[in-house]
Amino acid sequence: MTHDLYDIINRRRDVRGEFTGAPVPAEVLDRVLAAAHAAPSVGLSQPWDFVVVRDRGLRTAFHGHVAREREVFAAALDGDAAARFARIKIDGVLESTLSVVVTYDAGRGGPAVLGRHAIADAGLYSVCLAIQNLWLAATAEGLGVGWVSFYREEYLRELLGIPAAVRPVAWLCLGPVSRLAEVPDLERHGWRHRAPLAQVRHEDRWGAR
Repeated sequence: MTHDLYDIINRRRDVRGEFTGAPVPAEVLDRVLAAAHAAPSVGLSQPWDFVVVRDRGLRTAFHGHVAREREVFAAALDGDAAARFARIKIDGVLESTLSVVVTYDAGRGGPAVLGRHAIADAGLYSVCLAIQNLWLAATAEGLGVGWVSFYREEYLRELLGIPAAVRPVAWLCLGPVSRLAEVPDLERHGWRHRAPLAQVRHEDRWGAR
């Protein structure tokens, strides 16, 4: 079982172009969301919500917004970086079966959230743990997940009617895939390469290798 966990961690990919659009059985989606909801959270605040987005009109509108934000980013690049980025697919909003938008409610568990008084972002970190649980559970179920980050929070909040005090943290495309790539897309296209562990490991104090 230990080896299975490490295999899932290493097989997990940020999926863009491999979604098949096939249905996700209701019981599978329930298991994936339950795994996300089982994540640890500061003060047991469970500050997340999960908006399951199936509506084609909403997804088409969001996809158009993402395309415009892609153009904004592309305009800031030049030379080799621009050429590399032009080859990279940044979302699977329309190809995936559905999407899950994960949000953060800073007021959840208040007014005094145990463990958050000194680190204001501890609740946001908790939401990221839920996202990771969702991602690994989906991988174990044979599904792909793609985190779309080319959007403005205010746009997404208005699109889905998210309350003003709630922050949208992630739009996750989810669904069956034809395969999970052996090499992550950004490495395959030469955008960035993964650093070795030794480069980021320190002993006792910063810089001590």
